[in-house]
Amino acid sequence: MKADQYVTVSREGVHESEINRSRFLCSLAPAATEQEAQAFVARIRKEHPTATHNCFAYVIGADASVQKASDDGEPGGTAGVPMLQMLMRRDIRYAVAVVTRYYGGVKLGAGGLIRAYGGVVGEALDALGTATRRRYRLATVTVDHQRAGKMQNDLRSTGRVVLDVCYGEAVSIEIGLPEADVEPFRAWLADISAGTAGFELGGEAYSEG
Repeated sequence: MKADQYVTVSREGVHESEINRSRFLCSLAPAATEQEAQAFVARIRKEHPTATHNCFAYVIGADASVQKASDDGEPGGTAGVPMLQMLMRRDIRYAVAVVTRYYGGVKLGAGGLIRAYGGVVGEALDALGTATRRRYRLATVTVDHQRAGKMQNDLRSTGRVVLDVCYGEAVSIEIGLPEADVEPFRAWLADISAGTAGFELGGEAYSEG
């Protein structure tokens, strides 16, 4: 069962916190694949070669099918796992977080580390913002040229998502529909076009909204 929607990081960015003289820099980015997430981790490590630790966590898949975390030398379970837990608690998907720590001379203890690593990811999510992606069925409506303009207006005025319009012998309008809206839409389309509009269901996609 695929998720009907998920939340992701709206943009790449960095948020910095200082806790007991240690600097914590949380770098966040959207990542479509595990390879993208790993490349981002490698890039941040290269940018901070003198950091004490570069811990990371990422979640890929609308159903969170891929989850990875690394403590990068911090005591086991005190860095990567709380970072991952924060991403999961906020329902974040297709995203990667790297927390770079510059040790400031004061030990935080296990509880302090867990709070620091999880907390800075939460702060970064708040600072950079998140975006919701909803699952759509792609569909193509085909109409003749005379009806095309009115059809586009009708689609937009009823809140449909128009993705693309192609002009050929007929006019093909690609739209996105929530799964539950497919059959009601089919009936609405037949009614509004007096049965003249073509309707073809395509695959699935996630779009913003």
